[in-house]
Amino acid sequence: MNGPADPAQAGSSGSAAAPGKSSPRLALLVAATFFMEFLDGTVLTTAIPSIAADFSVPAADVNITMTAYLMTVAMGIPLSGWMAERLGARRVFCLAIATFAAASLLCALSQDLTMLTLSRVLQGAGGAMMVPVGTLVVLRGTPKKELLRATAYLVWPGLLAPVLAPLVGGALTTYLSWHWIFLINLPLGLAAFLAALRLVPAAGGDRRRRLDWPGLALTTLGVGALVVGLELAGGQPSALPAAVSVTAGLLFLAGAVARMRRAPQPLFDLAVFATRTFRATATGGFVYRLTISAVPFLLPLMFQNGFGWDPLHAGILVAAVFVGNIGIKPATTPIIRQFGFKPVLVFASLASAATFGLCALLDAGTPEPLIFALLVASGAFRSLGFSAYASVQYADVAPSQLPSANAVSATLVQLATAAGIAVGALLLRIFEASGPLAGPAATVGDYPTAPYRAAFLAIAAVMLLSTVDSLTLPRHAGAEVSRPGQAPAAGPLRRRRA
Repeated sequence: MNGPADPAQAGSSGSAAAPGKSSPRLALLVAATFFMEFLDGTVLTTAIPSIAADFSVPAADVNITMTAYLMTVAMGIPLSGWMAERLGARRVFCLAIATFAAASLLCALSQDLTMLTLSRVLQGAGGAMMVPVGTLVVLRGTPKKELLRATAYLVWPGLLAPVLAPLVGGALTTYLSWHWIFLINLPLGLAAFLAALRLVPAAGGDRRRRLDWPGLALTTLGVGALVVGLELAGGQPSALPAAVSVTAGLLFLAGAVARMRRAPQPLFDLAVFATRTFRATATGGFVYRLTISAVPFLLPLMFQNGFGWDPLHAGILVAAVFVGNIGIKPATTPIIRQFGFKPVLVFASLASAATFGLCALLDAGTPEPLIFALLVASGAFRSLGFSAYASVQYADVAPSQLPSANAVSATLVQLATAAGIAVGALLLRIFEASGPLAGPAATVGDYPTAPYRAAFLAIAAVMLLSTVDSLTLPRHAGAEVSRPGQAPAAGPLRRRRA
């Protein structure tokens, strides 16, 4: 297969500096832009009633603004990867920040739901460029021995944004107005734009790089249909529309794979999946991200609808996950260096599954310090596994395949996040309709708890699939990154054997 794997194109991405010039400041800049993108994906949840009241529309109709944003981000990632190759990563990254900030202003100025939705689409287009292009800038400027430390900066936005979004959205909506959810992006965007001009190395793109239009069309349609199907699965009483959309998405993606296998310059170099450590991001890594994305969705609902707590009370307890995420972060890199990727991934998935199972035992009478401690532990294990997957996926990828690996990974992250929320909502609906769940432990006072308990047990069982996949990794998987200078020789040979 040619395309990105062609040596003639290997160094023409217009991206960051050559390996050996890694910059923590650049990684932090990219992480900050990711945080804006991830946060805006879910922050509107708590503001939906206020937006609906201002626009005089039903609250359920406002959900279109969230779906439009998430769908545009997921669908735009494949194109943004090619743009970085063709035009240069610095130019595209700065364009992404400017587009995101300008769209945020349009969102704040929206006078009706139609304008807000269209502005969210534009905002999603900016976010789609920030995700893979920013990562590519960091990866291309980071030698393998420093990759673990660099990716540690890139992990925290995906961990913190889903947890902080309800608190940030609720505070801004309560004390200011929902418009400030978007207005705060303006100073942040301006600062990020100026920092990008200074920190991102300038390099030209490859003007000979052609776009695989059929591959792009099939991939975009497939990803879009999957996102829509997952959104429908999480919010519609009938399963038929979701099933039709997901099936169509899978068929489009199958067509995209067939196209890219025979195209002279494919949209993605699918040969990257021959690398076992990268393939883990589409197998065990996808399952891991799906389950940890479901938990921030289930916890607030269980605390409010199951325990009868008010939103502020629930939000404070959910913030314990955030404490765990941050608390373990300084130790994440040393732990991975000490034990290696495979043991860490196996432990993180098993420990996470255990905390999900323990969440199923909680009720309104459980001492709150105990609940807080459990969620701190869950957040720590979550952070450890997320960090390990974010690093190991690029450990054995050849430099010429980084653009393809990066774009595919970013797309899978978006799909896993959407799938996690959809699976959480689907499990609740299934168990709420299940008669055998009614019993002595089914309610606390007047509040039903059994569906939430069953959903957490199911999520724990799904997480074990990630454990099984991690057990099949080679013993020294990603050792060049986790233990630089101690890795066994013949990396390409390890990839062929895997």
